[in-house]
Amino acid sequence: MIRLAIAAFLLSAGAASAYPVTVQSCNRQVTFDAAPRRAISNDVNLTEMMLVLGLRDRMVGYTGISGWKTLDPVMRRGIAELPELSAKYPTKEVLAAVEPDFFFAGWNYGMKVGGEVTPETLAPFGIQVYELTESCVHLGPRPRSSMDDMYTDILNLGRIFDVEDRATALVADWKTRLDDLTRDIDHNAPLRVFVYDSGEEAPFTAGASAMPTALIEAAGGRNIMDDLEKNWAEISWEPVIDRNPQVIVIVNYGDVTAQQKIDFMKTNPAFSSIDAVRNDRFVVLEYVEATPGPRNINAVEKLVAAFRDN
Repeated sequence: MIRLAIAAFLLSAGAASAYPVTVQSCNRQVTFDAAPRRAISNDVNLTEMMLVLGLRDRMVGYTGISGWKTLDPVMRRGIAELPELSAKYPTKEVLAAVEPDFFFAGWNYGMKVGGEVTPETLAPFGIQVYELTESCVHLGPRPRSSMDDMYTDILNLGRIFDVEDRATALVADWKTRLDDLTRDIDHNAPLRVFVYDSGEEAPFTAGASAMPTALIEAAGGRNIMDDLEKNWAEISWEPVIDRNPQVIVIVNYGDVTAQQKIDFMKTNPAFSSIDAVRNDRFVVLEYVEATPGPRNINAVEKLVAAFRDN
């Protein structure tokens, strides 16, 4: 019994000594004196990051999913015991009502620059915020996207919640899988790829700082809009036609299905000269695969297979 008590004391002391923990969150350094116990995540991909780290029992809810997306069975099971506090972006009052101590969100992933819900406006409620790395481009220039963006978020969450070993193991496994998938890819002649998220009058697409750019490059392609210094943005159709993508990546979510987006492009005479349309070269990524999260490696696997068929 004495030995067990000593072991328990040492374990407790070791855990306590891990804090305070400081992580970089966009342009801020955030210090945590203890692991959060009442966390909220926004959007399906950020919520899945929490779940893959085994943090469901540290969560009091999630926001920003059902207003736009339909959950697959894996995600439905993962969040079955958690309430959705807001179908779209939450208000301060909605968040504060459940007395959380942590909000995992991002810019245009639950928060708007200059909006009602920001790290500064939540601080008086005792809610600390960690921002999705991909979204930091809304606060100023940042490097183009890379797989490290997702890895960084997982590792930082691991440190924040004191599950660093689990986070490190996940990232190591993903890196190994990615190396295996891409070992034989020739990156010297990348395929021209366009990301079609939504919009008919004007397409919403991924720019240099969006995760699809990193996924496409890992798989041996090049995002034709990688000179757009944003993550996600609306553009015109002219550069898409002019740059003539060989493959079009469809992001699947919302009321307009992937097939409807494909049919729109295939039946519109304005797109008839585009190689991807002429050759019926479309690949569908689910929203949760195309945004930073645990399914990014699955997305690369899909892209590798599609590019090899080109």
